[in-house]
Amino acid sequence: MDVVDRADTVDAALNYVEPGASMLRRFVATGAEVNNFGCTLEQVRIRNGRPLRDRLTMDVAGFELIDHKSAVKDFLDETDVAAVYPQEAVDIVKRATGATTAFVTNWNLRSTDEHEVEAFKAQGRNGRTGRMQPPGFSVHIDQYPDVAERFASALYAERAPDGPGYHRFINMSLWRTFSEPPQDQPLALCEFGSLGADEGLRNALIFGDSIPDADRMHDPIEGEDLVPAATLFKYRPTHRWYYYPNMTRDEALLFKFHDSDQSVAWRVPHSAFLDRSAVRPNPRKSIELRCTAFFER
Repeated sequence: MDVVDRADTVDAALNYVEPGASMLRRFVATGAEVNNFGCTLEQVRIRNGRPLRDRLTMDVAGFELIDHKSAVKDFLDETDVAAVYPQEAVDIVKRATGATTAFVTNWNLRSTDEHEVEAFKAQGRNGRTGRMQPPGFSVHIDQYPDVAERFASALYAERAPDGPGYHRFINMSLWRTFSEPPQDQPLALCEFGSLGADEGLRNALIFGDSIPDADRMHDPIEGEDLVPAATLFKYRPTHRWYYYPNMTRDEALLFKFHDSDQSVAWRVPHSAFLDRSAVRPNPRKSIELRCTAFFER
């Protein structure tokens, strides 16, 4: 089936934060992760972004589809990826954004094949880079704005200690599927222009020796404003969602976690979803690489 022959829209359920949630925390201890909030599944309409490719660009929508044939032979081979993909990503990001420099921080693999994920872990291959996880089924952005600002400042100081400084940065993801199309659980992206300026809840990541009791999960935590945090969202019917059906390994999605220039599209909520319109879909295998681009002075 050709990519342009797929339905213009698909209906799917996305996982949003429950309406009454306020202080969001994810507690992590050895062998356990627990949220102090609930989520709700909401039916949304997800549009095929391919016919709108010329309009859905980084600074307008916050994301864009790019053509790129990687020299990586096997994305499951961490050595192969490490030798080739980071430099490819830097070149892609600089070309797409006009940034003067860019630094890769890490990458993750995802698979909808549970047995593959468990086998990957059993082989001891889940390191700092090249980890394998199931797809993320929540409407989220990987960083909260103040976390992104601190992260960029620390990263630049570490990687470019003698650099001239920067006046803008973009923290982003380079996302690519490398399983054959169609995939069972593609990535959906929410167009920036459909977001309200007041949207987005801080989801603090709290590490500890144990998970606190339910009645202590909202107690004050010293220094909570300095811990890693993502952004989660409550449902709004105004959100406009897009995906790119039948993606191949010679395509990639570039989308923003945070752009310090907020005169353009500067953030993109995203989530995996179950594509029931796909005929005989294959398990989705993908790689997401995190990169920060700097516009130096």
